[in-house]
Amino acid sequence: MNPINLLLLCGGGGDEHAISLLSANYFETSLAKLPHLNVLRVELDAEGQYQTKSGERCELTNRREIRFEDESQAPWPVDYVIPCIHGYPGETGDIQSYFELINLPYFGCDAEGSRNCFNKITAKMWFSALGIPNTPYLFLNQLDEQAIAQTTEALAKWGSVFVKAASQGSSVGCYRVDDSEQIPAILADAFQYSPYVVVEKTIQARELEVAVYQYRGETVATLPGEVICAGDTFYTYDEKYAADSKATTRVVAEVSDEIAQQIRNYAVKVFDGMKLRHLSRIDFFLTPEGEILLNEINTFPGLTPISMFPKMLANNGDDFSEYLNEAILTGLNR
Repeated sequence: MNPINLLLLCGGGGDEHAISLLSANYFETSLAKLPHLNVLRVELDAEGQYQTKSGERCELTNRREIRFEDESQAPWPVDYVIPCIHGYPGETGDIQSYFELINLPYFGCDAEGSRNCFNKITAKMWFSALGIPNTPYLFLNQLDEQAIAQTTEALAKWGSVFVKAASQGSSVGCYRVDDSEQIPAILADAFQYSPYVVVEKTIQARELEVAVYQYRGETVATLPGEVICAGDTFYTYDEKYAADSKATTRVVAEVSDEIAQQIRNYAVKVFDGMKLRHLSRIDFFLTPEGEILLNEINTFPGLTPISMFPKMLANNGDDFSEYLNEAILTGLNR
């Protein structure tokens, strides 16, 4: 087999830049087990500038090659790319659109699937269209007195709500509201993150997660794992990644076989129905009454030392390096 030049692209310059770098470390370790790959790690910053791990400035051209600022270095042809970027421009579909434009094979969900999942409003419309239960919500497209009144009415009806910027990941721009006096300030904050905002009913429920991935010709959904937050809190960005996080996780949740299978069925249905590709982490709520509600889809889940996706994949009996290798070779042979 001829060596494959693989570009590991990470960073992105957004709110999740640092987490992307941690995930890239996991990819590097996994890819190092595949001797037929030549891996070049390149970091993308907020200004759209690229640099290698050793600090060399470079760019990804439409000829599918890395050109270095130091012109004495020969261009490095790229056969395949892993866009390890959480949030913008990775999970938003922007970077995938560029890869598609220059016909560069890449790992992960395509541009359309990424966009549809990243926007919470579009995603919920897809969930409903596919017949998968999800949380009651209302949609706000501008900050004005009507938006404040609608949110106040929703709070009175539901008792507690979450205000979420529609186009953000990892709980960025997400706020729980229990007091109507908080509403104007919180809506103002949320609209700073996104031009669209979702107001959802607060669900008192367990938070369950499923790793979904394509392997050996089928869509695989693992047994659900569980995130357990301290007290009556929710899984904020800090709780996900802070060293002193009080949240704990279980790779396999303690639920009945019937509940676990229904969650897996929903996960496969939404993954295949939205034409997702390669991998996603799909998050659900399980209420005390046994109601299952689809919360959200992460099309490029974190792969940090505390992340659930790689743990659930391993618990399912699969090796991440072998899984990656199949995805890469399949992508190159299309």
